Amino acid sequence: MHPEHNYQLTVRWTGNNGTGTSSYRAYERSHTIQIDNKVDIKGSSDPVFHGDKTVHNPEDLLLASLSACHMMSYLHVCVKAGIVVTDYIDNATGKMAVSDDGSGHFTEVILNPIVTVSDSSMLEKANELHKTANQLCFIANSVNFPVKHIPKSKV
Repeated sequence: MHPEHNYQLTVRWTGNNGTGTSSYRAYERSHTIQIDNKVDIKGSSDPVFHGDKTVHNPEDLLLASLSACHMMSYLHVCVKAGIVVTDYIDNATGKMAVSDDGSGHFTEVILNPIVTVSDSSMLEKANELHKTANQLCFIANSVNFPVKHIPKSKV
């Protein structure tokens, strides 16, 4: 039997301007994500959906979750393979399509990790390990769209 991990958080809508959802423009999309013993995350919808451009939106957070999960899976497989990573940065991008009925879905995410390793002999293996990391990533395994990788490694 494999262990099951449970997660819990609270999303609290903070955008009632006094009349609730009496009209589409009467309320803000602002909210706070609260997780015990962690810093609150201020959120809103994407600005194109009348949100606040200065705080995180669910689409940002999904992209961030995929990028961070891949990075942690990648660092794990590098340790196991003897690849010494000294720096990691990912300039991730995502595409979302919106349907005529207002529903939407991500169509793809592209991770663009730039990995620095300690020795040039590690470069080829460092690039190859992104495939293994993707197979292990909990979040990538949970989405129904492709998560692609365009990795670059350097010394």
